Amino acid sequence: MRKIQETVSSVYTPKRIDVYLTGALGGQFSREEIKNALQKGKILLNGETAKPRTLVKEGDSIEGAISSVKDSPLSPETLPIRIVYEDDWLVVVDKAAGMVVHPGAGHKKGTLVHALLGKGVALSSVGDKSRPGIVHRLDKETSGLLLVAKNNQAHRLLQAQFASRALSKMYTALVKGCVEFEEGRICEPIGRDPKIRQKMAVVKDDRGREAQTHYRVIRRFPHATLLEVKLLTGRTHQIRVHLAHLGYPVAGDAMYAHEGSGRRLSRRHALHASKIRFTHPKTGKIMEFESPLPDDFNQMIDEAKKGIFDKP
Repeated sequence: MRKIQETVSSVYTPKRIDVYLTGALGGQFSREEIKNALQKGKILLNGETAKPRTLVKEGDSIEGAISSVKDSPLSPETLPIRIVYEDDWLVVVDKAAGMVVHPGAGHKKGTLVHALLGKGVALSSVGDKSRPGIVHRLDKETSGLLLVAKNNQAHRLLQAQFASRALSKMYTALVKGCVEFEEGRICEPIGRDPKIRQKMAVVKDDRGREAQTHYRVIRRFPHATLLEVKLLTGRTHQIRVHLAHLGYPVAGDAMYAHEGSGRRLSRRHALHASKIRFTHPKTGKIMEFESPLPDDFNQMIDEAKKGIFDKP
């Protein structure tokens, strides 16, 4: 059973509610599954029980729950997570390093999605059923701010902000090596590594997708540099791939840092989603949030100050 919350839009002539939901929910449920939920009184139109033949018009509010035989079981779990903001439309979470965002291969339990369900948070149903509410993601080892949609309209509007680059995300990264310039922009296409499928890489052929990363030096250490990084696009592992390509891999990054025999200073890579700025999908208000560096990240900075990092 999955919750839905929709505000009818772009309907120029009245439509049956079962027809509208089949299209609006992106094929996540069959027409029969939607019809069944309506017949059981599980879906409300403007607060009243709706039938399959009930007509909807622009501005109508639809909410309820639909069961699907294709739904993957996502059981709520009681797990510690830090919610920094929540309303009826969205949630902003300060994710801890080590927590996987959503279920996937090798991670069937213990994810951020399971934790949100455990707190009774309603999540949007747009897209992959294993990723309810997830508008964007952070790697397992990356800590910091993550935006989650609670209804489908919020999900689509927030995705549109990502696509138009109206939504801003800033990261703090501790990298190995002394970065040459005070600031710069990396514009290199990213695609799947042709040799190691689990990795991404800078690729020059048509497999690469546009990727842009801006960085600025915050502080320098004997063999490391603290950077503020802004994503201008959102490719998988983008910051890690771009900085490694530039010759300054993120410290502690077992996949891209090529650390060799030197000891790894942390159980995770030194990347933190520190700031996020977006327009609220309902109110139109500019929302800004900032997350302080966690203790383990500050410990890596302390070690960098002492010159403990190996030279790249």
